[in-house]
Amino acid sequence: MKLIERFFENILWNSRFFVLLAVIFSMLGGISLFIVASMDIWGVVTNVANVYINHLHPEDFHEEVVGGLIGAIDLYLMAIVMFIFGFGLYELFISDIDIAKQSASSRILEIHSLDELKDKLAKVIVMVLIVSFFQRVLHTDYNGALEMLYFSISILGLSVGLYFLHKGGNH
Repeated sequence: MKLIERFFENILWNSRFFVLLAVIFSMLGGISLFIVASMDIWGVVTNVANVYINHLHPEDFHEEVVGGLIGAIDLYLMAIVMFIFGFGLYELFISDIDIAKQSASSRILEIHSLDELKDKLAKVIVMVLIVSFFQRVLHTDYNGALEMLYFSISILGLSVGLYFLHKGGNH
């Protein structure tokens, strides 16, 4: 009976290596998002150069440039989520990343528990949502005092949420 139990526990323990699929594809997803965001910024830069070289100034040009750059920041933040997720899963289920312990900047990627991973992911995801909100606000037309009041309340809500998110991380 001990032999069967040992065999089953060995299979159960080694099944954790399936997590490597999530780690690998999280890293690939993050790299893909970094590439897409960088290409988006390159598109904005070439568009700006084209506008100024040809002495053009299309309507809503500044909003388009800022919106494109904020969209790229949003993608970079999502890429960071993918990287934190991949690193965290690896450290939780497979092994500590030994080479990271030699780096001074490794503390941001150190994950010691599932709750710590969720907390780090939640903070970055909240930032993604705030950046997305800011990007949408750039393209919103306000037609009255009530809409401006809603806009002000939403900014207040974001500010209060960020305050408590930051305050909660200082314990």
